[in-house]
Amino acid sequence: MNDYDSKLLSAREAVAMIQPGRRILIGSGAAEPETLVEALVTDGDHLIDNDIVHLLTLGAAPYAAPDLAKRFRHTAFFIGKNVREAVHAGRADFMPVFLSEIPELLRSRRVPVDVAMIQVSPPDRHGYVSLGVAVDIVRAGIEAADLVLAEMNPRMPRTLGDSFLHVSEIDALVKVDRPLLELKSDPLDATCEAIGRNVASLVPNGATLQTGIGKIPDAVLAALSDKQDLGVHTEMFSDRVMDLVSSGVINGTAKSFLPRKIVTSFVMGSRKLYDWVHDNPSVEFRPSDFTNDPYIIAQNDRMIAVNSALAVDLTGQVASDTLMGRFFSGIGGQVDFIRGAVRSRGGKPIIALPATAKNGTMSRIQAVFEEGAGVVTSRGDVHYVVTEFGVAHLWGRSVRERTLALIEVAHPDFRGELLDHAKQRRYVFPDQTVPQLRPWAEPVECKLANGRRCTLRPARASDAEPLQDFFYHLSEDSRRHRFLGKRIHFTREELHRLVDLDDEANMALVALPTNDASGALVAVATYVVDPATAFAEVAFAVHDDWQNQLLATNMMKRLIKIARRRGLRGFTATILRDNQRMLSVFQQSGLKLTIAELGDQLLLRMRFKG
Repeated sequence: MNDYDSKLLSAREAVAMIQPGRRILIGSGAAEPETLVEALVTDGDHLIDNDIVHLLTLGAAPYAAPDLAKRFRHTAFFIGKNVREAVHAGRADFMPVFLSEIPELLRSRRVPVDVAMIQVSPPDRHGYVSLGVAVDIVRAGIEAADLVLAEMNPRMPRTLGDSFLHVSEIDALVKVDRPLLELKSDPLDATCEAIGRNVASLVPNGATLQTGIGKIPDAVLAALSDKQDLGVHTEMFSDRVMDLVSSGVINGTAKSFLPRKIVTSFVMGSRKLYDWVHDNPSVEFRPSDFTNDPYIIAQNDRMIAVNSALAVDLTGQVASDTLMGRFFSGIGGQVDFIRGAVRSRGGKPIIALPATAKNGTMSRIQAVFEEGAGVVTSRGDVHYVVTEFGVAHLWGRSVRERTLALIEVAHPDFRGELLDHAKQRRYVFPDQTVPQLRPWAEPVECKLANGRRCTLRPARASDAEPLQDFFYHLSEDSRRHRFLGKRIHFTREELHRLVDLDDEANMALVALPTNDASGALVAVATYVVDPATAFAEVAFAVHDDWQNQLLATNMMKRLIKIARRRGLRGFTATILRDNQRMLSVFQQSGLKLTIAELGDQLLLRMRFKG
């Protein structure tokens, strides 16, 4: 206690211990030591040429003011809005670095830290304080610093994990009693909700999640309410994670690494969240070189990493730290988690962003980036890009295939322009048509007789080659049934016509195994409308390995629903007499069926009821 009492100082006395020309690390996020920061400016007249470093902080950054430029210069590991103007004006610097590597920068003194200014909880009976809501790079900063100044706040939660520090390691304790900084959640809009649903379609039960903070991560978490046994391994989280824990969706029972533990390096959110993490054994705080280590991340099976971006170009490059050619944020943990998720069994790295910016006047899917844009994530690292218009699966695809997939999830107002740019760069074929938007046929899941699940969705322009591959790998008998005779060749032009739909005269529905990384198609169903009769001719093909599992039956039900919605009166079909499986699908469709015989073929007419 004598040692403890001797460390109790005022903020002014603590700041007086800092020498000129020193580098000062400030605690992150909601753990910013506001009283010490204020004293640094008001009582630090003796300071000159001091460098201040930190991650994103939620409070004010008075040291970045123009009139203090001779006393303080800031180096941002991640640019928050409180220092963005200083960076743009040249009074502050930006250091591009992976979040996983910052602790080693500090420990190795590649970036030397002399002073750590932090905020902690009061000590327990053993003399240990908790770093509370931010461990991240602070742990390494404390270890590297010669001088540790700590605000001691009773409102700081006592968090568990690698978050404890003995008072003997602290040089000055400043008692404060002030509310922690909070991050208010913005209301979700329709765009974010659509993005959330599209991302949720990629998340299997038992997955481990990494999401950030903001409207899109909130929308993703809100869309996961029907999932089961999810876990969390992330660098940060906010209130929505707490909500999913309360509902039982997140329980960590299926995690392969640190099961039942929510692993994070910091949290930002409401006071309710801070109270929830207090002394909560299910939440484990670790430094960012642990949470963000790709090797550790990959030990979580089914790791789903969801990160945002400012723009994506047509080859799949991701710009995340620059906006309009100027530094805007930082690298953060995006690449750490993308590379960790790639190496996870069943993992999926996802980039999620709105299709437009500036109130819909600019596309975030871009032909090329503007001058000065920074590529945070390379095209080789990107697997999934998600907007409100769908999911583009880029892994294992050529630039041509990537281009089409990304144009398909761009806003319809910009698809033609993007396609023109792609043709100029020879990314696509000269006769490629603009991919269309089909809101009338959203993807749906179906369960098959053997328990497997398939996703049914409209065919896309980027499906032309997968469909070609699908037809070539059908058995000779299956091709005969589909094309009413022997068929050997399937040209690109023919398949292009099959997926070049106008939404009025024709449509094509494809089936893919749900949560299958290959992207292979296992079935296709088409119809062509006769405008004179309002009947549509239908045709089906199912891969031999997926036959006799009710897949065609499910696709037929889906076709009926789509056709009814579009005002059609019914279907017609021509099948070979020996195609009894397909005949059975039509007979069990619930439609009024009439059959006429013509040689070895059957002519079917199916009228919708009502």
